[in-house]
Amino acid sequence: MTVDRAILMIAASESDSNLYYATRFVAPDPFIFLEVKGERLLVMSDLELDRARSQASVDRVLSYAEIDRRLRAQGAAEPGSADVVHAVLQEHGVRSLLVPGNFPYGHAARLQELGYQLETKREPFFERRAIKTADEVRWIEATQRATEAAVTAAHTALRAASPRKGVLWLEGEALTSERIKKLINVKLMELDCIAQHTIVAGGDQACDPHHEGTGPLPANRSIIFDVFPRSGQTRYFADMSRTVVRGKPSAELSRLYQAVKDAQEEAIQKIRDGADGSKTHQGICDRFESMGYRTGLVNGRMQGYFHGTGHGVGLDIHEPPRISRTGSILQEGEIVTVEPGLYYPGLGAVRIEDMVLVTRDGCRNLTNFPKTFELD
Repeated sequence: MTVDRAILMIAASESDSNLYYATRFVAPDPFIFLEVKGERLLVMSDLELDRARSQASVDRVLSYAEIDRRLRAQGAAEPGSADVVHAVLQEHGVRSLLVPGNFPYGHAARLQELGYQLETKREPFFERRAIKTADEVRWIEATQRATEAAVTAAHTALRAASPRKGVLWLEGEALTSERIKKLINVKLMELDCIAQHTIVAGGDQACDPHHEGTGPLPANRSIIFDVFPRSGQTRYFADMSRTVVRGKPSAELSRLYQAVKDAQEEAIQKIRDGADGSKTHQGICDRFESMGYRTGLVNGRMQGYFHGTGHGVGLDIHEPPRISRTGSILQEGEIVTVEPGLYYPGLGAVRIEDMVLVTRDGCRNLTNFPKTFELD
Protein backbone atom coordinates (compact mmCIF):
# COMPACT_ATOMS: atom_id res chain seq x y z
CA MET A 1 0.00 0.00 0.00
CA THR A 2 1.44 3.39 -1.02
CA VAL A 3 1.24 6.10 1.63
CA ASP A 4 0.70 9.63 0.32
CA ARG A 5 3.38 11.97 1.63
CA ALA A 6 3.51 15.72 1.25
CA ILE A 7 6.60 17.90 1.06
CA LEU A 8 6.47 20.73 3.60
CA MET A 9 8.71 23.75 4.10
CA ILE A 10 8.14 26.72 6.39
CA ALA A 11 10.91 29.28 5.93
CA ALA A 12 11.87 32.61 4.39
CA SER A 13 12.85 32.06 0.77
CA GLU A 14 15.22 35.02 0.90
CA SER A 15 17.56 32.87 3.00
CA ASP A 16 16.38 29.32 2.20
CA SER A 17 17.58 28.27 -1.25
CA ASN A 18 15.49 25.10 -1.38
CA LEU A 19 12.33 27.11 -0.82
CA TYR A 20 13.31 29.67 -3.43
CA TYR A 21 14.13 26.86 -5.87
CA ALA A 22 10.69 25.31 -5.31
CA THR A 23 8.77 28.58 -5.68
CA ARG A 24 11.00 31.11 -7.52
CA PHE A 25 9.54 33.63 -5.08
CA VAL A 26 11.62 35.84 -2.77
CA ALA A 27 10.20 36.88 0.59
CA PRO A 28 12.01 38.00 3.76
CA ASP A 29 9.52 36.41 6.17
CA PRO A 30 8.59 32.73 6.59
CA PHE A 31 5.74 31.28 4.58
CA ILE A 32 4.31 27.81 3.97
CA PHE A 33 5.06 25.64 0.94
CA LEU A 34 3.32 22.32 0.37
CA GLU A 35 3.63 19.83 -2.44
CA VAL A 36 0.82 17.33 -2.05
CA LYS A 37 -0.36 14.78 -4.60
CA GLY A 38 1.43 16.63 -7.37
CA GLU A 39 0.02 20.06 -6.53
CA ARG A 40 2.29 22.84 -5.27
CA LEU A 41 0.70 25.25 -2.82
CA LEU A 42 1.73 28.41 -0.99
CA VAL A 43 0.02 29.80 2.08
CA MET A 44 0.80 33.51 2.29
CA SER A 45 0.09 36.46 4.53
CA ASP A 46 -2.00 39.34 3.23
CA LEU A 47 1.22 41.33 2.80
CA GLU A 48 2.59 38.93 0.18
CA LEU A 49 -0.59 37.31 -1.15
CA ASP A 50 -1.06 39.26 -4.39
CA ARG A 51 2.66 39.34 -5.22
CA ALA A 52 2.92 35.58 -4.70
CA ARG A 53 -0.05 34.96 -6.97
CA SER A 54 1.58 36.94 -9.75
CA GLN A 55 5.20 35.82 -9.29
CA ALA A 56 5.47 32.39 -7.65
CA SER A 57 5.88 29.30 -9.83
CA VAL A 58 3.27 27.22 -7.99
CA ASP A 59 -0.21 25.92 -8.73
CA ARG A 60 -2.23 27.73 -6.05
CA VAL A 61 -1.67 30.47 -3.47
CA LEU A 62 -3.90 30.38 -0.39
CA SER A 63 -4.61 33.10 2.15
CA TYR A 64 -3.11 32.46 5.58
CA ALA A 65 -5.47 35.02 7.11
CA GLU A 66 -8.54 33.35 5.64
CA ILE A 67 -7.55 29.93 7.02
CA ASP A 68 -6.69 31.49 10.38
CA ARG A 69 -10.13 33.13 10.60
CA ARG A 70 -11.80 29.84 9.79
CA LEU A 71 -9.83 28.03 12.52
CA ARG A 72 -10.68 30.69 15.09
CA ALA A 73 -14.36 30.46 14.16
CA GLN A 74 -14.11 26.73 14.84
CA GLY A 75 -12.79 27.43 18.35
CA ALA A 76 -8.99 27.50 17.96
CA ALA A 77 -7.56 30.06 20.36
CA GLU A 78 -4.14 30.85 18.84
CA PRO A 79 -3.67 28.77 15.69
CA GLY A 80 -0.11 28.72 14.40
CA SER A 81 1.48 27.75 11.10
CA ALA A 82 1.31 24.04 11.94
CA ASP A 83 -2.43 24.35 12.52
CA VAL A 84 -2.82 26.09 9.18
CA VAL A 85 -0.88 23.28 7.49
CA HIS A 86 -3.17 20.78 9.21
CA ALA A 87 -6.24 22.60 7.89
CA VAL A 88 -4.91 22.46 4.34
CA LEU A 89 -3.85 18.81 4.52
CA GLN A 90 -7.18 17.63 5.96
CA GLU A 91 -8.66 18.24 2.53
CA HIS A 92 -6.13 15.80 1.04
CA GLY A 93 -6.08 13.03 3.64
CA VAL A 94 -2.29 13.15 4.00
CA ARG A 95 -0.65 12.29 7.36
CA SER A 96 2.99 11.85 6.32
CA LEU A 97 5.36 14.75 5.72
CA LEU A 98 8.83 15.07 4.24
CA VAL A 99 10.63 18.11 5.64
CA PRO A 100 14.18 19.50 5.26
CA GLY A 101 16.76 18.97 7.97
CA ASN A 102 16.49 22.60 9.12
CA PHE A 103 12.72 22.42 9.62
CA PRO A 104 11.71 24.46 12.73
CA TYR A 105 11.39 22.29 15.83
CA GLY A 106 8.33 24.09 17.19
CA HIS A 107 6.34 23.45 14.03
CA ALA A 108 7.52 19.84 13.95
CA ALA A 109 6.44 19.22 17.55
CA ARG A 110 2.98 20.67 16.93
CA LEU A 111 2.50 18.62 13.76
CA GLN A 112 3.43 15.47 15.65
CA GLU A 113 0.87 16.38 18.30
CA LEU A 114 -1.67 16.60 15.49
CA GLY A 115 -0.80 13.06 14.41
CA TYR A 116 1.59 13.62 11.54
CA GLN A 117 4.60 11.45 10.82
CA LEU A 118 7.62 13.56 9.86
CA GLU A 119 10.66 12.40 7.96
CA THR A 120 13.69 14.56 7.25
CA LYS A 121 16.02 14.41 4.28
CA ARG A 122 19.64 15.39 4.07
CA GLU A 123 20.89 17.68 1.35
CA PRO A 124 20.35 17.75 -1.52
CA PHE A 125 16.70 18.08 -0.56
CA PHE A 126 15.84 18.44 -4.25
CA GLU A 127 18.28 16.24 -6.17
CA ARG A 128 17.46 18.04 -9.40
CA ARG A 129 19.00 21.23 -8.00
CA ALA A 130 22.47 19.80 -8.64
CA ILE A 131 21.86 19.38 -12.38
CA LYS A 132 21.77 22.86 -13.86
CA THR A 133 19.44 23.82 -16.68
CA ALA A 134 20.67 25.83 -19.65
CA ASP A 135 19.17 28.94 -18.03
CA GLU A 136 20.94 28.26 -14.74
CA VAL A 137 24.28 27.78 -16.49
CA ARG A 138 23.77 31.09 -18.29
CA TRP A 139 22.89 32.86 -15.03
CA ILE A 140 25.97 31.50 -13.26
CA GLU A 141 28.16 32.50 -16.19
CA ALA A 142 26.75 36.03 -16.04
CA THR A 143 27.65 36.28 -12.36
CA GLN A 144 31.12 34.98 -13.21
CA ARG A 145 31.61 37.69 -15.83
CA ALA A 146 30.77 40.29 -13.17
CA THR A 147 33.25 38.62 -10.82
CA GLU A 148 35.96 38.82 -13.44
CA ALA A 149 35.25 42.50 -14.10
CA ALA A 150 35.56 43.29 -10.40
CA VAL A 151 38.82 41.36 -9.99
CA THR A 152 40.19 43.03 -13.11
CA ALA A 153 39.60 46.42 -11.48
CA ALA A 154 41.33 45.23 -8.31
CA HIS A 155 44.35 43.90 -10.18
CA THR A 156 44.60 47.18 -12.09
CA ALA A 157 44.88 48.97 -8.75
CA LEU A 158 47.60 46.57 -7.60
CA ARG A 159 49.54 47.13 -10.82
CA ALA A 160 49.43 50.87 -10.16
CA ALA A 161 50.78 50.39 -6.64
CA SER A 162 54.47 50.66 -5.79
CA PRO A 163 56.36 48.30 -3.46
CA ARG A 164 58.01 50.22 -0.63
CA LYS A 165 59.53 48.82 2.54
CA GLY A 166 57.67 45.54 2.24
CA VAL A 167 54.17 46.93 1.56
CA LEU A 168 52.29 48.36 -1.40
CA TRP A 169 51.62 52.08 -1.75
CA LEU A 170 49.07 53.80 -3.96
CA GLU A 171 48.35 57.52 -4.24
CA GLY A 172 50.49 58.42 -1.26
CA GLU A 173 49.19 55.85 1.22
CA ALA A 174 49.56 52.20 2.06
CA LEU A 175 47.24 50.06 -0.06
CA THR A 176 45.07 47.98 2.26
CA SER A 177 42.97 44.85 1.94
CA GLU A 178 39.97 46.92 2.97
CA ARG A 179 40.46 49.38 0.12
CA ILE A 180 40.73 46.64 -2.51
CA LYS A 181 37.74 44.74 -1.11
CA LYS A 182 35.69 47.93 -1.26
CA LEU A 183 36.73 48.44 -4.87
CA ILE A 184 35.65 44.86 -5.72
CA ASN A 185 32.38 45.05 -3.85
CA VAL A 186 31.37 48.41 -5.31
CA LYS A 187 32.13 47.21 -8.83
CA LEU A 188 29.98 44.14 -8.20
CA MET A 189 27.15 46.33 -6.92
CA GLU A 190 27.33 48.36 -10.14
CA LEU A 191 26.87 45.07 -12.00
CA ASP A 192 23.85 44.11 -9.85
CA CYS A 193 25.73 41.55 -7.79
CA ILE A 194 26.06 41.26 -4.03
CA ALA A 195 29.34 40.25 -2.40
CA GLN A 196 29.92 39.19 1.19
CA HIS A 197 33.11 38.05 2.91
CA THR A 198 35.28 38.87 -0.12
CA ILE A 199 38.84 37.69 0.54
CA VAL A 200 41.87 39.83 -0.26
CA ALA A 201 44.51 38.40 2.07
CA GLY A 202 48.27 38.67 1.76
CA GLY A 203 51.31 37.09 3.33
CA ASP A 204 50.69 34.93 6.38
CA GLN A 205 47.06 36.10 6.58
CA ALA A 206 46.44 34.14 3.37
CA CYS A 207 47.66 30.97 5.10
CA ASP A 208 44.28 30.88 6.83
CA PRO A 209 42.07 30.05 3.80
CA HIS A 210 39.05 32.00 5.10
CA HIS A 211 40.90 35.04 6.46
CA GLU A 212 39.30 37.99 4.64
CA GLY A 213 42.41 40.14 4.95
CA THR A 214 43.14 43.30 6.91
CA GLY A 215 45.64 46.12 6.82
CA PRO A 216 48.39 46.99 4.31
CA LEU A 217 48.96 44.51 1.50
CA PRO A 218 52.47 43.05 1.31
CA ALA A 219 54.90 43.56 -1.54
CA ASN A 220 56.81 40.57 -2.92
CA ARG A 221 54.49 38.08 -1.23
CA SER A 222 51.41 36.25 -2.41
CA ILE A 223 47.95 37.86 -2.16
CA ILE A 224 44.91 35.63 -2.49
CA PHE A 225 41.72 36.95 -4.05
CA ASP A 226 38.61 34.82 -3.44
CA VAL A 227 35.46 36.49 -4.78
CA PHE A 228 32.07 34.77 -4.68
CA PRO A 229 29.14 37.14 -5.32
CA ARG A 230 25.47 36.39 -5.89
CA SER A 231 23.47 37.99 -8.67
CA GLY A 232 20.87 40.39 -7.32
CA GLN A 233 18.60 39.51 -10.24
CA THR A 234 18.88 35.71 -10.62
CA ARG A 235 20.23 34.89 -7.12
CA TYR A 236 22.87 32.54 -8.58
CA PHE A 237 26.44 32.62 -7.30
CA ALA A 238 29.83 32.45 -8.96
CA ASP A 239 33.19 31.67 -7.33
CA MET A 240 36.76 32.45 -8.36
CA SER A 241 40.15 32.58 -6.66
CA ARG A 242 43.42 33.97 -7.95
CA THR A 243 46.81 34.44 -6.32
CA VAL A 244 49.10 37.30 -7.34
CA VAL A 245 52.29 39.05 -6.31
CA ARG A 246 53.10 42.73 -6.80
CA GLY A 247 56.85 42.96 -6.67
CA LYS A 248 59.35 40.12 -6.89
CA PRO A 249 58.42 36.74 -5.37
CA SER A 250 61.03 34.40 -4.01
CA ALA A 251 61.98 31.39 -6.12
CA GLU A 252 60.42 29.13 -3.50
CA LEU A 253 57.11 31.02 -3.65
CA SER A 254 57.15 30.87 -7.46
CA ARG A 255 57.62 27.10 -7.28
CA LEU A 256 54.69 26.89 -4.84
CA TYR A 257 52.49 28.78 -7.29
CA GLN A 258 53.47 26.55 -10.20
CA ALA A 259 52.77 23.43 -8.16
CA VAL A 260 49.23 24.58 -7.38
CA LYS A 261 48.57 25.75 -10.95
CA ASP A 262 49.72 22.44 -12.43
CA ALA A 263 47.69 20.44 -9.89
CA GLN A 264 44.57 22.47 -10.61
CA GLU A 265 44.89 22.05 -14.35
CA GLU A 266 45.44 18.31 -13.97
CA ALA A 267 42.36 18.02 -11.74
CA ILE A 268 40.25 19.92 -14.27
CA GLN A 269 41.23 17.33 -16.87
CA LYS A 270 39.75 14.61 -14.63
CA ILE A 271 36.33 16.25 -14.26
CA ARG A 272 33.65 14.42 -16.24
CA ASP A 273 30.36 12.59 -15.82
CA GLY A 274 30.96 9.61 -13.52
CA ALA A 275 34.24 10.90 -12.06
CA ASP A 276 34.77 10.15 -8.37
CA GLY A 277 35.29 13.41 -6.47
CA SER A 278 37.13 11.67 -3.66
CA LYS A 279 39.66 10.15 -6.08
CA THR A 280 40.23 13.47 -7.82
CA HIS A 281 40.87 15.09 -4.44
CA GLN A 282 43.18 12.31 -3.30
CA GLY A 283 45.12 12.62 -6.53
CA ILE A 284 45.96 16.22 -5.70
CA CYS A 285 46.92 15.29 -2.13
CA ASP A 286 49.24 12.56 -3.42
CA ARG A 287 50.73 14.89 -6.02
CA PHE A 288 51.58 17.54 -3.43
CA GLU A 289 53.05 14.97 -1.03
CA SER A 290 55.24 13.52 -3.80
CA MET A 291 56.61 17.01 -4.45
CA GLY A 292 57.54 17.42 -0.79
CA TYR A 293 54.64 19.69 0.15
CA ARG A 294 53.60 18.05 3.40
CA THR A 295 50.33 18.61 5.22
CA GLY A 296 50.00 18.66 8.99
CA LEU A 297 50.10 20.60 12.22
CA VAL A 298 53.24 22.68 12.73
CA ASN A 299 53.63 24.88 15.81
CA GLY A 300 49.90 24.58 16.46
CA ARG A 301 48.87 25.68 12.96
CA MET A 302 47.82 23.63 9.96
CA GLN A 303 49.92 23.93 6.87
CA GLY A 304 50.00 22.27 3.47
CA TYR A 305 46.75 21.25 1.78
CA PHE A 306 43.93 20.91 4.28
CA HIS A 307 40.66 21.72 2.51
CA GLY A 308 38.54 20.15 -0.19
CA THR A 309 39.25 20.49 -3.89
CA GLY A 310 35.81 21.66 -4.97
CA HIS A 311 32.11 22.10 -4.36
CA GLY A 312 28.92 22.71 -6.25
CA VAL A 313 27.81 26.28 -7.00
CA GLY A 314 24.28 27.49 -7.66
CA LEU A 315 21.70 29.15 -5.43
CA ASP A 316 24.15 28.49 -2.56
CA ILE A 317 27.85 29.21 -2.73
CA HIS A 318 28.56 25.77 -1.25
CA GLU A 319 26.18 23.02 -2.33
CA PRO A 320 26.45 19.40 -3.47
CA PRO A 321 28.37 17.78 -5.05
CA ARG A 322 31.77 17.72 -3.34
CA ILE A 323 35.26 17.07 -4.64
CA SER A 324 36.83 16.16 -1.34
CA ARG A 325 37.84 13.34 0.98
CA THR A 326 34.15 12.37 1.23
CA GLY A 327 33.43 13.33 -2.35
CA SER A 328 30.58 12.61 -4.73
CA ILE A 329 30.26 10.89 -8.08
CA LEU A 330 29.97 13.78 -10.53
CA GLN A 331 27.08 14.04 -12.97
CA GLU A 332 26.70 15.77 -16.29
CA GLY A 333 25.16 19.21 -15.78
CA GLU A 334 26.67 19.93 -12.37
CA ILE A 335 28.75 23.06 -11.85
CA VAL A 336 31.70 22.63 -9.51
CA THR A 337 34.76 24.56 -8.44
CA VAL A 338 38.30 23.22 -8.71
CA GLU A 339 40.40 25.04 -6.13
CA PRO A 340 43.52 23.36 -4.69
CA GLY A 341 45.81 25.40 -2.48
CA LEU A 342 48.99 25.25 -0.44
CA TYR A 343 49.58 27.24 2.74
CA TYR A 344 52.89 27.68 4.57
CA PRO A 345 53.32 30.48 7.13
CA GLY A 346 56.56 32.28 6.49
CA LEU A 347 56.54 31.37 2.82
CA GLY A 348 53.00 32.28 1.86
CA ALA A 349 49.89 30.77 0.32
CA VAL A 350 48.52 29.98 -3.12
CA ARG A 351 44.96 29.07 -4.15
CA ILE A 352 43.64 29.00 -7.72
CA GLU A 353 39.95 28.38 -8.41
CA ASP A 354 37.88 27.98 -11.56
CA MET A 355 34.25 26.92 -12.02
CA VAL A 356 33.54 24.16 -14.54
CA LEU A 357 30.41 22.60 -16.02
CA VAL A 358 30.55 18.80 -15.93
CA THR A 359 29.92 17.26 -19.35
CA ARG A 360 29.66 13.69 -20.56
CA ASP A 361 33.25 13.51 -21.79
CA GLY A 362 34.93 16.17 -19.67
CA CYS A 363 34.04 19.67 -18.57
CA ARG A 364 33.66 23.20 -19.85
CA ASN A 365 35.53 25.87 -17.93
CA LEU A 366 33.18 28.75 -17.14
CA THR A 367 36.06 30.96 -15.94
CA ASN A 368 37.71 33.21 -18.50
CA PHE A 369 40.12 35.02 -16.17
CA PRO A 370 43.90 34.62 -16.69
CA LYS A 371 46.13 32.90 -14.15
CA THR A 372 48.83 35.54 -13.81
CA PHE A 373 51.09 35.34 -10.78
CA GLU A 374 53.36 38.39 -11.11
CA LEU A 375 51.48 41.65 -11.74
CA ASP A 376 53.76 43.96 -13.74
